Amino acid sequence: MHESLTVNHHTLTWGARTYIMGILNVTPDSFSGDGMLAEAGGKIDVDFILGKARGFVAEGADILDVGGESTRPGSQPVDAEEEMRRVLPVIRRLRGELDVLISVDTYRAAVAQEALQAGAHMVNDVWGLKADPELANVVARQDAPVILMHNRSSWVNAEVRERLGGRYVGVPYDNLLEDICNELMESVRIAQQAGIPDEHILLDPGIGFGKTVEQNLELLDRLGGIRALGYPVLSGPSRKSFIGYTLDLPPDQRLEGTAAAVAISIARGADLVRVHDVGYMRRVVRMTDAIVRR
Repeated sequence: MHESLTVNHHTLTWGARTYIMGILNVTPDSFSGDGMLAEAGGKIDVDFILGKARGFVAEGADILDVGGESTRPGSQPVDAEEEMRRVLPVIRRLRGELDVLISVDTYRAAVAQEALQAGAHMVNDVWGLKADPELANVVARQDAPVILMHNRSSWVNAEVRERLGGRYVGVPYDNLLEDICNELMESVRIAQQAGIPDEHILLDPGIGFGKTVEQNLELLDRLGGIRALGYPVLSGPSRKSFIGYTLDLPPDQRLEGTAAAVAISIARGADLVRVHDVGYMRRVVRMTDAIVRR
């Protein structure tokens, strides 16, 4: 694995500490209840979102991840034009006013192209370059890093409960870790064939995406197997339904469960964690790093 990733003037040195990605959901229907799409006459409240972003940076976020489409089970997709309407004004303001890395959470080539030109530094693709065949080429041309996530999400396996939200049931795997590793490496090969260098590739095992509660728990415990593929690993357990169903708690009461999942992620080899509660999780990260990165 390459020792570091330098983007703009920011350098992430793998193994030195755990980096924090703060989630900015510019949506009306995030699973976690933190969707920040505030509409007034068709306009998005960019000032409100910028205030949230400033708070994240002050609390220790290294990357801000801006997304314009909810990925929760049962959510309604939006088209590329609506996704861009949501994220581009936010990305432009963030780039102009904050010294922080910006990621765009999208699987669409058109959105990624515009977002990178608007000031985003990297792309976070929940479908690992498999949803839009042009996305890999866009990332390569823009010389941007990309996070490749594993995903077997399907409406067939989705179940939604009012209090606990959506989860996946009955998702078939022959061998959980082996299947995920193989499918992630398929995404890596797509990236490589497009000309994306290995040092620009990060992997995300896709906690909560097309995996049952039990499979998510097992995957977190075996995260070292993803790290062994030779790429930096991002873990995104924050407020996910596997925590809610394990503890029987709704999204707004999953702070402690998220803290446990973040700590285990780091102990098992995660280089980055993607979280909603940056301030609280920064403390968890610092304490866990003090133990495991001595």
